[in-house]
Amino acid sequence: MSGAGSARPGTGDLLAAAAAAPGFMPPDEGRALYEAARTVPVAGPLLEVGSWLGKSALYLAAAARETGRQVVTVDHHRGSEEHQPGWEYHDPSLVDPLVGRIDTLPGFRRTIAGAGAEDVVIAVVARSEVLAPLWSTTLALLFLDGSHTEESARRDQDAWVAKLAAGGTLAIHDVFPDPADGGQAPYGVYRRVLASGEFTELPGTGSLRLLRRTR
Repeated sequence: MSGAGSARPGTGDLLAAAAAAPGFMPPDEGRALYEAARTVPVAGPLLEVGSWLGKSALYLAAAARETGRQVVTVDHHRGSEEHQPGWEYHDPSLVDPLVGRIDTLPGFRRTIAGAGAEDVVIAVVARSEVLAPLWSTTLALLFLDGSHTEESARRDQDAWVAKLAAGGTLAIHDVFPDPADGGQAPYGVYRRVLASGEFTELPGTGSLRLLRRTR
């Protein structure tokens, strides 16, 4: 962990920390997210919906450190449906025994602090649809990677996409056109956004889709 007065980790250090951090984002998708955030052509912060233990936040932090931006992460840190007891991705070590519920915030904070990225990553602990009405800053990049049920994915889209600047980049994770590869909720968001006529598609990587807001 970087202490007071120590040198701030550079881009390479943050990218290495991101690759080593716990999470579900493959390295090629993480680097693509970093490049998208590094090259977004408009002013404003980078905001992600859904943080888990901070892996993707570090890819964004590397870009933010390089370009003088801030990263805002929005997550209630209680886990998505698939992380709850009895589901495929449940991790009992993440359950807070005092309340009997998932709590990923301590792990997230360890990831960010351990990488020396606390100066560029601002964590907001809230449901995204609760924070959104209070948020007025135009975003340069929005990364949607929250809960993947149809209802919650649509809710995140409705709450945040309108806050993206013209010329800004929308990144959507876990987009699988074939249902055999994964859930369809993020794919539905991707299709609706394209159908709006307000976005053009940029080259994506794996399940990461990138779109540029045109108006």
